[in-house]
Amino acid sequence: MNQPQDSGVQVAVVNTQSLYEKHKKVYPRSVTGLFANWRWGMVWFTQLIFYGMCWLEWNGRQAVLFHVVERKFYLFGLVLWPQDVLYLAFALIIGALALFLVTAVGGRLFCGYVCPQTVYTEILLWIEARIEGERPARMKLDKGPRDARWWRLKTVKHALWLLVALWTGFTFVGYFTPIRELTAAATTLSFGPWEWFWILFYAAFLYMQAGFLREQVCKYMCPYARFQGVMFDPDTLIISYDPERGEPRAPRKKGTDYKAMGLGDCIDCGQCVQVCPTGIDIRDGLQMECIACAACIDVCDQVMDKVGYPRGLIRYSTEAALEKHYTKQDILAHLMRPRTLLYGGILAAICIATGWSMATRVPLKVDVIRDRGVLSREADDGRIENLYTLHIMNTGETAHRFVLGVSGLEGIDIAGERLVEVPAASLKSVSVAVRVEADAGKKGSNPIRFEVAAQNHEKIAVSEKATFLLP
Repeated sequence: MNQPQDSGVQVAVVNTQSLYEKHKKVYPRSVTGLFANWRWGMVWFTQLIFYGMCWLEWNGRQAVLFHVVERKFYLFGLVLWPQDVLYLAFALIIGALALFLVTAVGGRLFCGYVCPQTVYTEILLWIEARIEGERPARMKLDKGPRDARWWRLKTVKHALWLLVALWTGFTFVGYFTPIRELTAAATTLSFGPWEWFWILFYAAFLYMQAGFLREQVCKYMCPYARFQGVMFDPDTLIISYDPERGEPRAPRKKGTDYKAMGLGDCIDCGQCVQVCPTGIDIRDGLQMECIACAACIDVCDQVMDKVGYPRGLIRYSTEAALEKHYTKQDILAHLMRPRTLLYGGILAAICIATGWSMATRVPLKVDVIRDRGVLSREADDGRIENLYTLHIMNTGETAHRFVLGVSGLEGIDIAGERLVEVPAASLKSVSVAVRVEADAGKKGSNPIRFEVAAQNHEKIAVSEKATFLLP
């Protein structure tokens, strides 16, 4: 049955557009050079610290241990308790300000060199390249048939990835459960439920993030990539392509008088795109996805050497330097500007305050709790007695004998033993009976103070407020 040629009905053509770009797997090519050496140097540095520090000992215990069960944080000779949460706040503020300062000066240097996502992606990519080959071989393998060779290479690669992930998860938990106890439990797989959970969770997280998601974490999941732009300004050092020198780009034979042809220095080889771990083209300008790893600088310099052109077509520079043709001295001079001076000044002030606080920190804490079961009572000698519980925390690495004292009312004293021995990094609770004459103060609540001092250590002393009730 034939349809009429003109039915008078207009057909609407609907164009649909996806809101999300289809993901294309990135196959970064390996690169060598100055910045690649720096990047791998930071991989070794950070991982030697992470994998090795939990095995160090200090005064017969693990040097760095965040012992959640005992509610103590050990940092070499420093023992922190829940009451020292202020130092955690200081550490977070210092970390945030340091990140702001580094970003204002050098862009995403943290992302490119020491971010855990970058570090573990580099490690897993190195394993992948050793097993499956370089970029062309990996691309060919993924496009090829699922034969015995494909299964063998993928199985070996993922087995090694899982081994790295599990060892990393085990090490992570070793900072919260003593690593030697954890190692002993590993021989029989007798971990506790929370230890099992965190080892497997951390391992799975690393395996997925660094093995599969890779650049997608930096592009879509990391909040730092989203708000970094507000910390950039025209004098921030970034990975920059020089368009005045590079454009117009085009391939050419070596030795060609490209200037006479009206071409720039860029030979459009695409090497900078191939080595980029996030798959961007740095020649398109500053982009949110750039993690400042400088792989494109290394490979571009190598290409420039081969064709006989000067290095630096892609380099660390600033937007202002490219626009105004600053020299290196001019770029360095503009690094000291109000924003960086403000960040640096605040950071220095907080670091000094934190250092002073820790240097003058008294390794003794005392909490006084009144016995609310008996507000006050008359003792055998006719004086009025109040009962208290003193929680004495020796936060130092040495055991001490503490002398208890009380003041605030005439004739007030402690009935019973006044010496308390507390082991290193321990808490001891003692019951204290305080007595005073009935006419030593006003009826009701009277302020008093407990003094706790270490024998033979004048600087280790604390005074805490309390109240004494008189009928």
